[in-house]
Amino acid sequence: MSFEKAERYLKERGLASHIIVPEASTATVELAAEALGTEPGAIAKTLSFLVEEKPVLILTEGTARVDNHKFKETFHTKAHMIPREQVEELVGHAPGGVCPFGIRDGVRVYFDESLKKHAVVYPAAGDDHSGVKLTIAELEEAVSGAGWVDVCKE
Repeated sequence: MSFEKAERYLKERGLASHIIVPEASTATVELAAEALGTEPGAIAKTLSFLVEEKPVLILTEGTARVDNHKFKETFHTKAHMIPREQVEELVGHAPGGVCPFGIRDGVRVYFDESLKKHAVVYPAAGDDHSGVKLTIAELEEAVSGAGWVDVCKE
């Protein structure tokens, strides 16, 4: 169901042809990089946080780690990831396929500056056997209203 939501979302924006559905799992950064034929850093990992009790997604470079100090400076609260068992309910996609496409209304999306190291990135498409090949400009267009933040370690 989540893949179909993401696919419909991307189709409405003329980006369905960018979806890749490999036979191998894309559930982790390492698996996704292997299945999609790219380096782990080019995987746009989507992290799910609770900020003021509301879900927030942050897309980062695949190998990036969140810097707690930077997160607190940006969001004025400690970084609290959404518990695994609540991610699908709050965001609309299950862990392993969380992406910014076809998510629940009210979920804020941010892009971390670490993504800018790559001309092309590969976020998931709603499940653990998919990816979407997008330039940074295409990603920005696909997720209108998303802002840029700097919350990852150098």
